[in-house]
Amino acid sequence: MTITTAPILTITLLLLFLTFFSPSDAADNRRRGGGHVNAIDRCWRNDPFWSKNRQRLASCSVGFAGKMRNNRGPGMLSYVVTDAGDDPATPLPGTLRYGATMMSGKVWITFARDMQIKLQRPLLIDSYKTIDGRGAAVHIVGGAGFLLDKVHDVIIHGLHFHQIRAAAPGPVAVPGGKVTNMWGSDGDAIRLVSSSKIWIDHNTLYSSEDGLIDVTRGSTDITVSNNWFHDHDKVMLLGHDDDFVLDRKMRVTVLLNRFGPNCNQRMPRIRHGYAHVANNLYDGWKHYAIGGSMNPRVKSEANLFIAPPNEKKAVTWRLSSNKSWRWRSVNDIFVNGAFFGDTDLKGLEPGYNLRQGFAVGEAGSVKGLTKFAGALSCSTGSRC
Repeated sequence: MTITTAPILTITLLLLFLTFFSPSDAADNRRRGGGHVNAIDRCWRNDPFWSKNRQRLASCSVGFAGKMRNNRGPGMLSYVVTDAGDDPATPLPGTLRYGATMMSGKVWITFARDMQIKLQRPLLIDSYKTIDGRGAAVHIVGGAGFLLDKVHDVIIHGLHFHQIRAAAPGPVAVPGGKVTNMWGSDGDAIRLVSSSKIWIDHNTLYSSEDGLIDVTRGSTDITVSNNWFHDHDKVMLLGHDDDFVLDRKMRVTVLLNRFGPNCNQRMPRIRHGYAHVANNLYDGWKHYAIGGSMNPRVKSEANLFIAPPNEKKAVTWRLSSNKSWRWRSVNDIFVNGAFFGDTDLKGLEPGYNLRQGFAVGEAGSVKGLTKFAGALSCSTGSRC
C-alpha cells in the first residue's frame, strides 16, 4: 500500500501554524500593542521562559550601543542581590554594590525579591556588568544614584529611580576593590563619565535632585530606550559643559522613550556631538523638549510631540549665541500647536552599522510603541 506524504505535510504545517499563531498568542499580542510592538521588545518579551534565558536580552539592543554581546556568553557569572543594605567603603556579599563594583569580569545581576535600595554614595558600576531588575520591583530611592566612570559594556534594565539626592564626600569602593575618598555627587540618577557602549533600557525615572541621565566627558555609543521619564525638571543632559570639546565625538540614540507628564526641559539637551531622537512620546513640557548649546547635530525622527496648553509650543530651544546648529525634523507629528525649529539640512543620518541599525516606526504608532515604556512587571513562567 502506498502512503502519500502530502496530507502528512499539510497536517504538520497546520500544527506548526497553530503552535506559533494560536488565538491566545494573538490576544496577547493585541494586549501588548499588536503590530506596534517595538523591535527591542519583540526580541525577548514574548518568551515565557525569559527568566531562564536572561542573557538573550543582550542581543536585543539597537542604536549606537549596538548589540551588547560582551555582556553574555562564556565566563558569565550570575549574582543575585539578597540584601538591600549598602556599605559604600566595605560592600557586603549579597548587596548590589558588591556585585556591581567588587566582582570582576562579566556579571549578570538579578534580585531575589522586591526591594528598596538607598545608596549612601554613588554606586560605581564596573565594565561588563548587567543590572537586570526583571522579576522584582527594585527601587533605587532616597539616596545616591549610579555612576559609570571610565567603563564600557554596561546594561541597566528594569529599575525604578526616584528621590535621588546629592551625597556628601566620603570613602567609597571603586572597581578593583580599592577605597577612595570620593567627591560629593549632585543627585543624578544615572551619570556617565568617559564611558562607552552603554544601554539604558526599560527604567522608570522621576523626581530627583539633579538630572535623571547625564552623559558627559567624552562618553559615546550610548542607547537610551524604552524608559519612562516623568515629574522632573532637567531630564537628560548630553555633554559635560560647553567648553569640553571631547564631547564632539559623542553619539547617543534616544529611542522609544516616554517623556511626561510634568517634565520641564532637557529631553535631551545636547551640548556637542550627535543625537538620533526617534519614536519618542513627548507628553508636554514646561520650557522645551529638545535643546542645545554649542554645535550639536540632531535628527528628530518620527516622534510625537504634544504641546502643553500654555504658550510654550516650541519643541526646540537653543542658546541664543549659537549661530550654527544643524537640526532636522523628519516625519515627526506635532499636536496642540507644537512646532520644531528646523534647519532643514541634509547629511544628518546616524550612519549605523549592521549591529546598530533598526527600522524607525511611523510617528502615528508612537503611542503603541511606547505603551510599555518604563520598568516592566514581569512574572517568572509567563511573558513579560
